Amino acid sequence: MAPSFKSLALASTLLVAGVSGAAAQGAQCGGNWNQFMEGVRAEALAKGLSPAGVDRALANVRQDEKVLSRDRGQAVFQQEWSRFQGRMVNKDRLARGQAQLKKYASTFREVEAATGVPGPVIASFWGLETDFGAVLGDFDTLSALATLAHDCRRPEIFRPHLISAIELVDKGYLRPDQMRGAWAGELGQTQMLPEDYIAFGTDQDGNGQINLLTDVPDVLMTTGKFIQSMGWQRGQPWLEAIRVPADFPFDRAALVNKEPRRAFAALGVTKSDGSPLERDDVPASIILPQGKGGPAFLAFPNFDIYLQWNNSLTYSLTAAYFGTRLAGEPVVDMGNPQPGLDGDQMKVLQNKLVALGYDVGKVDGILGANTRAAVATEQGKRGFAPDGWPTAPFLAALN
Repeated sequence: MAPSFKSLALASTLLVAGVSGAAAQGAQCGGNWNQFMEGVRAEALAKGLSPAGVDRALANVRQDEKVLSRDRGQAVFQQEWSRFQGRMVNKDRLARGQAQLKKYASTFREVEAATGVPGPVIASFWGLETDFGAVLGDFDTLSALATLAHDCRRPEIFRPHLISAIELVDKGYLRPDQMRGAWAGELGQTQMLPEDYIAFGTDQDGNGQINLLTDVPDVLMTTGKFIQSMGWQRGQPWLEAIRVPADFPFDRAALVNKEPRRAFAALGVTKSDGSPLERDDVPASIILPQGKGGPAFLAFPNFDIYLQWNNSLTYSLTAAYFGTRLAGEPVVDMGNPQPGLDGDQMKVLQNKLVALGYDVGKVDGILGANTRAAVATEQGKRGFAPDGWPTAPFLAALN
């Protein structure tokens, strides 16, 4: 069973949410629930939605404390990448993914022709988000979005999606009782947020409805259009497993460091089987999710789309790797990485880095981009390979 991981990154994924500056400034939150809901109703009516549709959508909306609990308890990405991907990219999911690519081969071809997005890329999200439609979530979407819009942590994200969810009802896309999904308001087999459902929803099977809950052709084309909208480059790679030599300058292994592929080839980086890298100008970054001793990847500009979908490197690298496996690439060499830190140790590390003047964002026990960058800088200062992978000896060196 795959939980909805896209929801776990909503806090800082405004690119996915599509929030405008005006909406962010105008969002209202908190206070009396009934007054808040009257404001939502008034906003929906001002948008031109019908009174009957708005009232139908809001008739059974309630605050959901379970949604707030999920929102405040996002610890899944504290896992090391090898463990997380091993659980998610398992033999069963790979087999079912290959079966889906074969079953819907003609639709996948149509999607790629229209959007440039390959079938394995779409299938990777489809499989991780809902196990290919098997686990859509059981939260009431309208109540979840209303709860999160009323909560004052991120109303600028969730209020626009609440209005769009009402629009889905008003336009007849879905009935309120059909709108059940992830805790943060995503719907359908690839967990689309309501604004994106409306913006990219496509009746690919021509049955007169856009149904991302049950109509797989609609799901695949809609997802392809959504990924295309984020800047997917047709015909270009997204991720490639590589080998990095022991004498590599590890300060150059960072997502923010994009260099021509030929530059990495000149430093001795090869393909995973030892054959030479292409010596071209295609920009790429090196990802070492568990440091210099673990697996290694080249990430290309299309990998940035995965990070827009979910800004967790753990999730994005897993999804992108899953896509390469579905496209026929072999299992990556996991190497022999040094043991990392557990969640509590990571929080201690983050607090130490904050004390040293680094901005690591929220102290949450998750090895995010800011924490990795700070670790790499301090590693370089203290005689460690600056690979951004914190270990117990490195943590001890900060004392």
